[in-house]
Amino acid sequence: MIDADERASMQETVRSAIADSLATDEGADVDAVLAKLGWREMLGDEPDHAIDVVFGALGAANGAATALDDVLASALGREPSADRAVLLPRFATWDPPGRIDADDLHARSLATARVASAGEVSIVCGSPSEPWVVTLPTASVELCSVQGIDPIAGFRSVRVQGSAAGARRLDPAAWESAVALGRRAVAHQIAGASRAMLDLACAHARERVQFGRPIARFQAVRHRLADALVAVEALEATLTAARETPNPDTAALAKAVAGRTARTVAVHCQQVLAGIGFTTEHRFHRFLKRTLLLEGLFGSADEIVRDVGRRLLAERRVPTLIEL
Repeated sequence: MIDADERASMQETVRSAIADSLATDEGADVDAVLAKLGWREMLGDEPDHAIDVVFGALGAANGAATALDDVLASALGREPSADRAVLLPRFATWDPPGRIDADDLHARSLATARVASAGEVSIVCGSPSEPWVVTLPTASVELCSVQGIDPIAGFRSVRVQGSAAGARRLDPAAWESAVALGRRAVAHQIAGASRAMLDLACAHARERVQFGRPIARFQAVRHRLADALVAVEALEATLTAARETPNPDTAALAKAVAGRTARTVAVHCQQVLAGIGFTTEHRFHRFLKRTLLLEGLFGSADEIVRDVGRRLLAERRVPTLIEL
């Protein structure tokens, strides 16, 4: 278990390495940077801290990487590798992305950019309570670049029609763990991006002068920035709780809070930035687009909240999320 100083050092090292590489070249290979830092070794030794630090750094720098494949592969009991991709759940959902009909495998979902270069892709099929996993060569699947709001994120649309002959039964706990860790990873990335949006708005407020003084001195601006800060701090506290009390419920809470935090921060910061915040001339739009994309991975905030509500009504029991 690493202590606070070791975690702070890890965080500074990872953030500096990613930020420096992107400052030199916006199209830098962030996966190569993470490999040099020993990301997969960190994931194996200290998965909770590694996920927090690396995905927070990716969000803060608006970096595009395929570390999510490693998180999912590890949760599914596979050795993380640059040659192994994992199919993600369909956008805004968290059920297994594939289905098996007789001996045929069908899937249509998303994957990170790794699927275009990896030798194999793992596809979880069936239902959350009875999952199966099939591994196919990536040459046998159809790929299409996802354009939409954030094409530089590198995601691919994947279509699979093949044989399920090699399917093996998967422990339901493994898929549950994969979803929980995926949610935490994406929530940390959203948190990093939200903090970056707030930093950009604060810098603009200090530099922008109206009526002879910086707009940061105007009460309306301060209130917006304060509301955004409260939202970010609340999300980071939720993520800390999800790390210290790791389970599917705290991960779901973190992902739901992350989606709503991103919306709150984006609205307030875009208003502080005013006209420039609605253009592509300012860096703000990159973080906004990335959070809109990430919000849909492993379930949107609204869908997660509705699912929790349905379970509460069905079970008539309120789980203890965090021990106070």
